[in-house]
Amino acid sequence: MSYENFTIETDADGIALITWDMPGKSMNVFTAAVMDELDGIIDTVAADGGIKGVVITSGKSSFSGGADLSMIQSMFTFQQAEKAKDPAGAAEKLFALTGRMSALFRKLETCGKPWVSAINGTCMGGAFEMSLACHGRVASNAGSVKIALPEVKVGIFPGAGGTQRVPRLANAQDALQMMTTGQSLTGARARAMGLVHQVVEPGQLIPAAKQMIKDGLKPVQPWDEKGFKAPGGGIWTPASAQLWPAAPAILRRETAGNYPGALAILKCVYEGLQVPFDTGLRIEQRYFTHILQTTEAFSMIRSLFISMQELGKGARRPAGQPKAEFGKIAVVGAGFMGASIAYVTAAAGIPVVLIDRDQEAADKGRSVSAGLVAGAVGKGRLTQEDGETLLSRITPTADYAALADADLVIEAVFEDRTVKKEVTEKIEAVLKADAIFASNTSTLPITGLAGNSKRPGQFIGIHFFSPVEKMMLVEVILGKETGDRALATALDYVAAIRKTPIVVNDTRGFYVNRCVFRYMAEAYDMLIEGVPAAIIENAARMAGMPVGPLSLNDEVAVDLSYKIFKASVADLGPQSVDPRHMELVTKLVEGEGRLGRKAGKGFYDYPPKPAKKKLWPGLKDLYPQQKPEDVDISVLKQRLLVTIALEAARTMEEGIVTDPREADVGSILGFGFAPYTGGTLSYIDGMGVQVFTDLCETLAARYGEHFRPTPLLREMASRGETFYGRFGGTGRKAA
Repeated sequence: MSYENFTIETDADGIALITWDMPGKSMNVFTAAVMDELDGIIDTVAADGGIKGVVITSGKSSFSGGADLSMIQSMFTFQQAEKAKDPAGAAEKLFALTGRMSALFRKLETCGKPWVSAINGTCMGGAFEMSLACHGRVASNAGSVKIALPEVKVGIFPGAGGTQRVPRLANAQDALQMMTTGQSLTGARARAMGLVHQVVEPGQLIPAAKQMIKDGLKPVQPWDEKGFKAPGGGIWTPASAQLWPAAPAILRRETAGNYPGALAILKCVYEGLQVPFDTGLRIEQRYFTHILQTTEAFSMIRSLFISMQELGKGARRPAGQPKAEFGKIAVVGAGFMGASIAYVTAAAGIPVVLIDRDQEAADKGRSVSAGLVAGAVGKGRLTQEDGETLLSRITPTADYAALADADLVIEAVFEDRTVKKEVTEKIEAVLKADAIFASNTSTLPITGLAGNSKRPGQFIGIHFFSPVEKMMLVEVILGKETGDRALATALDYVAAIRKTPIVVNDTRGFYVNRCVFRYMAEAYDMLIEGVPAAIIENAARMAGMPVGPLSLNDEVAVDLSYKIFKASVADLGPQSVDPRHMELVTKLVEGEGRLGRKAGKGFYDYPPKPAKKKLWPGLKDLYPQQKPEDVDISVLKQRLLVTIALEAARTMEEGIVTDPREADVGSILGFGFAPYTGGTLSYIDGMGVQVFTDLCETLAARYGEHFRPTPLLREMASRGETFYGRFGGTGRKAA
């Protein structure tokens, strides 16, 4: 029998090699069709007396990324449709649907024939759950091998047997750590945990897997044998008596109770280890069905799985534009930002020329890449040879003639209009006619910068975030005259360097920084009110933010906030900045020399390592302090999230951001807006626009007009609309 996604070859020893190789896809994924075929293969293997065992592997460079986008979407579509038709029976039907993959893997491991999973490259999610159902697992020792159950990162958890098999193979503490964080394991780490039996050279992967079967691999899982005990003895042991009381507290410390999927993992493992395996699977299925119905799961999957994939694949790319090919890219400005842009460009295999005012400055910029390469080599992420090849793609120079044949030029010089004007003129004096010019700027409007260009239609903004090599978001900013080819080229470049783009229309601060500045401004208000700084920072983390607003301000640089305030006053008048905020920042910068982390002191003090940073004690002397017991933490959390979400809503109303997917993904990837919400607009949609608008009115009455809901929000509330319902997933240029 032939299959579309699998091939089967049985050797002279009676071992069937099943190769998973989906046509037209760069990576294997689980779809309904794949599961149907695998179901049939299990029946065929079980019925064929000539087959002694099975090795399953991938015909691609990676094993599998897990479930397909369409499968994830179908679960939510099914749930919504069933709720509309039969609210009482919807959960029961969803329960049956969620159990399909788990039942398939259980069928595999009880079919009476030994199965071995030969893992090459990435093996994630459902693919690793299938591998866990196999009786043997062999992994390649290649650096590309990444084994993980990362579902918690998108709001759900391993619901196809993962929460039951992992803690029956590894000790409970390691199992919980792996699943509640979604961490990736190397083959060696997976073997040390007991999740993989062997780690071999890539060329020995299939022979080693077959040898396991030849050596008499039993077609029975450990937990199906009489007398099985989980590693460490299970739940009722002295070691478990120490683990389980602490586990929920540790999880709450790390997540502030914001992630239902993570808590469900603890419940599945704790309850599942006390019952027979099949009962444990039913417990897991029950919790998985519950989690799929939560707002957090819906919002996180939509933003962090579906929308990120759609945007990464060019959802906002203008139609009809040929794909850009990059023979050479130039980066002008070899400071830390420009040097880092050159690094990620070279890492993507694209030759790049790095230009600065003199050769010494350009060479210094290239040394930034050399340092990043050395770090990657030291951590085993790059070989020495690959590192040298990467560096060979970066040519530092002071000669602007070197960019004459560049397809794309990225200007990354100092944030000063005059400097940028001079550099733009020097670049365009030698730049070829069809090249695209991109400015990396964090605050200066692109339309104004494009006024210095002879070809504004080919001028665009590409805003990177620091550190460039780690931050996955790039803002692509359209000036008023930016053409479709410039946009297509910019998006093709962002795709080439494997980052996620959002397209933003032109305004001061664009999208991400506007939201970030509101976050920091609310913290200024709280300080001025006398809220202790430590409570502000802790409330932010409890709300789901990765760092507090004062810590973030230090990273951004307090003196940068000061410069932005002064520029706003100069351009827009004194009413554009809260005078209390100006006074606070001026005192820090001019009065105390506290410029931020770069200076070793800002809102925090930064002592030499290994000592940790700590809040500057002088903060409490700036304003009369409230008593900690008088501060309502829940209100602080609301204020910090609402002020950001409200600013995001303003950008939609102004036509700066035009696609809700970009607002959500941009807020999470750009500054870590509480990921469990799904992003700024999902936060609003999740609670309901009417509820959000009422909350804004309540906060405005007590904390200021900046919380007053916008006309758009009031209109949407009156109509019962949502942002995704009103704006869908299509972008538009501002009028």
